[in-house]
Amino acid sequence: MISQDTDNPKAPDLYIPDLCRVRAVFLLLVTTELVVLLFALIRGDNRWIDWDFFGLASLFSQWAVLTCAALICSLRSWLARLSVPQVTLTVMFIIQLDVLLFSLFANGLLQWSAWHFAWNWRAIGHNLLIALIVSGIVLRYFFLQFQWRRQKQAELSARLTALQARIHPHFLFNSMNTIASLIATRPALAEDVVLDLSELFRASLRTQERLIPLDEEIALCRRYLHIEQLRLAERLTVEWSLAPGIGHQAIPPLTLQPLLENAIYHGIQPRPDGGRIHIETQHQGNAVYILVHNPLPAAGQRSSSGNRIALDNIRARLATLFGEQAVLKTSRPNDEFTVTIRLPWRPLNKTA
Repeated sequence: MISQDTDNPKAPDLYIPDLCRVRAVFLLLVTTELVVLLFALIRGDNRWIDWDFFGLASLFSQWAVLTCAALICSLRSWLARLSVPQVTLTVMFIIQLDVLLFSLFANGLLQWSAWHFAWNWRAIGHNLLIALIVSGIVLRYFFLQFQWRRQKQAELSARLTALQARIHPHFLFNSMNTIASLIATRPALAEDVVLDLSELFRASLRTQERLIPLDEEIALCRRYLHIEQLRLAERLTVEWSLAPGIGHQAIPPLTLQPLLENAIYHGIQPRPDGGRIHIETQHQGNAVYILVHNPLPAAGQRSSSGNRIALDNIRARLATLFGEQAVLKTSRPNDEFTVTIRLPWRPLNKTA
């Protein structure tokens, strides 16, 4: 399947895929050869395949396809400014003109080699008709694929917004509980928490942002942990082990904060002596690893469904944005509960 380069936001919005790409050219060559092989099998009569026809038709078809692809590729920016009917008619005209010129050239070459010359208009007409039918089918396929991709992107965008919105009420509920616990005994600190919370929500409510730099996500986590350290005091210890040079790594907003929230409410808060949360990042090859370690729940405590829901939501958001390259897994080494996130190395340069 030939697909457009959707990773480049500046790519022209054209339903015909980028035929300049090596993968697209390779697929065009293979597809053309299969079509020629099919015609050669049909013409085989008493033989399995008409090898003479196969050789000549392959040479003719590959040159015609490659030149058409080169012309369409060179005109891509201009075609992107046209409407869909105009693009279709223009591309069909280019293909027909290209096939006509190659048919005339091939006809003349074959006739001169036979020591006599005559235009074989029937063969030329067959070539034009076959090119018209095949190009019409291919362009229709490209258009349907383009429409499907647009619908898929719209569905993914809506799904991302819904998944991100699920985290907000959970985050609000627990943060308000933190403020409520401080108001009666430490009102000055409660006021500071309100200011921190306002900054957190200013960032968390920017649902139009699908990806943010890792530095921004860590800043949000520091604010959240500051709130929780005020509430839990010496029962909560936080350690950071951050690898240098990966602050611009792209990550969905509110990815780490729910993990820290789960670590506190399921690993730290139920334990009389509290515990330690350790956040570390690593850069290995083309992947960035983020690990969150916290103690296992105290004896007799069971992990609630909220923990699984948060993990499932984060896993779904990562899969939607990064595909199979992103992984979220949990483990329990050395009496610790560890969440590991693997992201493809993708620096995000945000401009003001």
